[in-house]
Amino acid sequence: MEQLRFACPCGFGLEGVLAGELKRMGAKEVAAADGRVDFSGTVEDLAKANLWLRTAERVLVVLGSFRATSFTQLFDGVEKLPLERFIGKNDRFPVKGWSLNSQLHSVPDCQSIIKKAAVKRLGQKYGITWFQETGALYQLQFSIWKDNVTIMLDTSGPGLHKRGYRRVQNQAPIRETLAAGILDIARIYPDTRLYDPFCGSGTFLVEAAYKAKNIAPGLYRRFAAESWDWVPPKVWQAQREEALSKVRQEVTFRAFGSDISPEALEISAGSAQKAKVSSLVELARQDVKDFNLPGEKSIVVCNPPYGERLLEREEAEALCRTMGQVFRPSEQVGYFIISAVEEFETLFGRPADKRRKLYNGMMKCQLYMYFPQK
Repeated sequence: MEQLRFACPCGFGLEGVLAGELKRMGAKEVAAADGRVDFSGTVEDLAKANLWLRTAERVLVVLGSFRATSFTQLFDGVEKLPLERFIGKNDRFPVKGWSLNSQLHSVPDCQSIIKKAAVKRLGQKYGITWFQETGALYQLQFSIWKDNVTIMLDTSGPGLHKRGYRRVQNQAPIRETLAAGILDIARIYPDTRLYDPFCGSGTFLVEAAYKAKNIAPGLYRRFAAESWDWVPPKVWQAQREEALSKVRQEVTFRAFGSDISPEALEISAGSAQKAKVSSLVELARQDVKDFNLPGEKSIVVCNPPYGERLLEREEAEALCRTMGQVFRPSEQVGYFIISAVEEFETLFGRPADKRRKLYNGMMKCQLYMYFPQK
């Protein structure tokens, strides 16, 4: 069975989490780098990764890598790649990508050169000079970092954070993949009690329920590679059937979400219903200042407003002080709070037991972790 090389982009700070996911999935030759994790596998692993990975943004097939400091080298490098192994003569193959700290810094020019090289290579292999591009979509992706070029195919289509359950979102959502990464760090079990007093769109609630029930996050959506003729339909069918068989039917997990905004609660309820986990989620309108410490073993996971988003800076800092008062040390409760407020620990009133740098979109944040006090 042919081995392929894959690359999975992810949010900065989540590389270790994603690498752990891949290893648990059985992926081979897992290697983490800044903002991505690579691994080796088969077409079965291609389907499995798209269905199961919670923190990856995409699953890309790596076609090849080479060094290029001129457009001639870029053209020659692409022309040598076995594109015909993947792309048929009727298929679509648009190009997009990025370049950083490289001599080839013009992305539009790089797109044009890569497209021309692909057309030449495929034209010679298929004996044609014109491509109608009416077939399946094979999105060519390129990355150029310090003059090192990597050419890839996007197997996912829409980003993997688009699970399909969040049709409407509030003004400041947290991406599903980031929420899943934080929940991986926090550890979710089939009997976990989770509280989110800033539930917003309900992302933490749904992602935690998915984790507790062992629901593959891509189970209810489709992927670009499902239209590729070299990935047999039976592969997708088998992987979906396996994923369905692994869903835990009976769990005692519960997620309790609250928010001061009735609109946010309505969105959260819609997300939980669309994700088919409504029975595991309870919602209530409540200001965080009225939050009561759970009287049972549980975790609080939240993404409070930072000041740069919904509140003025002073209000965001006052909110940190309020959280410090209501999120009291406990033998039973752990807290996982993502925030971009630089003085969070001072405002909160005590240092975190552990911190982890993460990015919420382009915003640098810290995940502040307060473990149960023994």
